[in-house]
Amino acid sequence: MPKHHNLKGSLILCITALIWGLAFVAQSGAAKLIPPFVCNSLRSLIAAAALFLFFKVTNRAKEPFFPKEPVKKKQVLKIALICGCLFTLATNIQQAGFALYPNGVASEARAGFLTALYVVIVPILSVFFGKRIHLILIPCVLITVAGVYLLCAAGGFHGFYAGDVLMLLCAFGFSMHIMAVDRFVAVTGGVRLAIMQFTICGVLSGILSLLFEKPIFTNLLAAIPQILYLGLFSSGIAYTLQIVGQKYAEPAIASLVMSLESVFAALGGWLLAGNALSPAEVCGCVLVFAAIVLAQLPELLESRKEKNKGRCRI
Repeated sequence: MPKHHNLKGSLILCITALIWGLAFVAQSGAAKLIPPFVCNSLRSLIAAAALFLFFKVTNRAKEPFFPKEPVKKKQVLKIALICGCLFTLATNIQQAGFALYPNGVASEARAGFLTALYVVIVPILSVFFGKRIHLILIPCVLITVAGVYLLCAAGGFHGFYAGDVLMLLCAFGFSMHIMAVDRFVAVTGGVRLAIMQFTICGVLSGILSLLFEKPIFTNLLAAIPQILYLGLFSSGIAYTLQIVGQKYAEPAIASLVMSLESVFAALGGWLLAGNALSPAEVCGCVLVFAAIVLAQLPELLESRKEKNKGRCRI
């Protein structure tokens, strides 16, 4: 792959990571106004509509959204239901976590870095599905534990909030979702699967909202900017940019660049919401980010190895 293509893809993915990082600020703001299920229902349905429009515009071959064969259609719907339910679980746990943080806590940074731990969790969980664990994950886990301690509990365990617990749980939820998508996306296609899982999340979250929540209408109106950002920018535009960026950047490089999402979450929380981090929390963020980068090192080295082999054959 030409260097300028890698650079172009990296820049696009960096913008994607910035949009996703700032989404944590929007989520934190929305959590102060509306309940989690309402928020995720609205943002997911907006995202599904935006991505469906993208699908229609880019579908030059006029392929049907669902396969015509009944067996394949049933398979696609089953995959969509699995991924959609896992996504619904993870994203609602995350939004509920935002609602549990007290005022003045740097919830954006905590959520960004704790959620990003899926990068470390996924290869660990993969062991249960027959994949070998890389030895580099051992120091990754130790660094992660130290980082989480400094980020959440350096001033005492009274600083470890219920929101932190939910963010760690959502990292496991997103890990299972990522593993499911990785297994099934070749059958459905990325955009189709995203549209279906956003639709399922929107519908399920809407039903749960009707059953368990009573949003205040004035607060709902006040949260429109955050909902639109989460639905259109974070899900619709950023997902599209991710697809474009990954066409140019190498997979390992793409993963590293998109890891900057957590850094942008912390910066966004500081600049836009005024939630500054203590020195201990900054050290925790640095350690967590180091573990995230280290966990991706085997893939990066393997990618470079394959690239060098290709050069030798030429």
